[in-house]
Amino acid sequence: MSGRNPLARAESDPAGLPDDDYVALLAADGEELEALAELADEVRREAVGDELTFVANRNLDTAVVRDPAHAAELVDEAWALGATEICVQGPLPPDVDDRAPLDLVALITGRVPLHLHAFRPAEVADAAARLGLSAREFLVAAREAGLGSVPGTAARILDDGIRALLTGGTDIPAARWTELVTTAHEVGLRSTATMVYGHVETPAEQVAHLRALAAIQDRTGGFTEFIPMPLMPEALPPELRRVAERACGDPGVTRQESRIARTGTVPDARETRALYAVARLMLFGRIDHVQAAWPKLGPALTTAVLRGGADDAGGLLLDGAIDPAAGAEAGRQLTLGEVEALAADLGRTPRQRTTVYGDPPPDRMAVLRGASGM
Repeated sequence: MSGRNPLARAESDPAGLPDDDYVALLAADGEELEALAELADEVRREAVGDELTFVANRNLDTAVVRDPAHAAELVDEAWALGATEICVQGPLPPDVDDRAPLDLVALITGRVPLHLHAFRPAEVADAAARLGLSAREFLVAAREAGLGSVPGTAARILDDGIRALLTGGTDIPAARWTELVTTAHEVGLRSTATMVYGHVETPAEQVAHLRALAAIQDRTGGFTEFIPMPLMPEALPPELRRVAERACGDPGVTRQESRIARTGTVPDARETRALYAVARLMLFGRIDHVQAAWPKLGPALTTAVLRGGADDAGGLLLDGAIDPAAGAEAGRQLTLGEVEALAADLGRTPRQRTTVYGDPPPDRMAVLRGASGM
């Protein structure tokens, strides 16, 4: 690490370092990485205390808009299992009525008092265009129909060149993503903040992404948590996988191809731990919560990042029995017992939270515990 000792300066001013110092911290390894993680854990404790929070939720794909009766069954089941949140993500089917997104909001929130977390920025833009509305008008209509918050996913890295590489040029521009999330905040809808890392981006671009999220938070205060997620190789578009395969082991590849070649494997534990820790430092005083993306990290690395800056275990992702494959990440369920065991291992108090980090009604925990057989 640099002789300027950015870690020592971060001890007194975690969020006040220049970009070059954060880039240096992202390269931490060995004893330096352990010291960085320890500092991030201290900053986490100062920011949010010693709780391990989690939300009882269920994911649904937007395809459920095709079958309202089935959607109603899934919502009722989630409620019976103790959920407080339904999350709906995914491109809207092209063959549904233009009002289907708003009708789905009304259907879900009109049945039971669940918080609906739905519509990524690109899906907001699509739904608004179908209805001939501005994004602001659609978000207001959705909020009035019962929408509680929006996922700040598909942020990837807020750099247009990187976004084009990762999606073959189909992604919305970074400025448009920022505009849509900011608009959601302005009409009273909170959102998550995310990063997909470990592909073609550089450490400097990771820092720039965190700076962009911090700037949005300074303007709106609308982010509830930050969720760093490693890119999984299977998520790469086919053309990028081919470039990665060609670039691996070939000394004649271009610099860009060399960067793409790293996408052949999941980011290693060192990179993940350093990124979580630096994110905790950079976002201190702005975004209180850093969520461990456990479905992508696995148990050991989830524990490691929770010891090094992260404080939230995210969603339980309740599958249910009616249609377990109805949502993203189906089959990757976290049980209440597993969360409580993880909290005990970390020396923290487990706390069920709402989507916006409030306390759910006491009966929800009782239902969740009963449904889990505890």
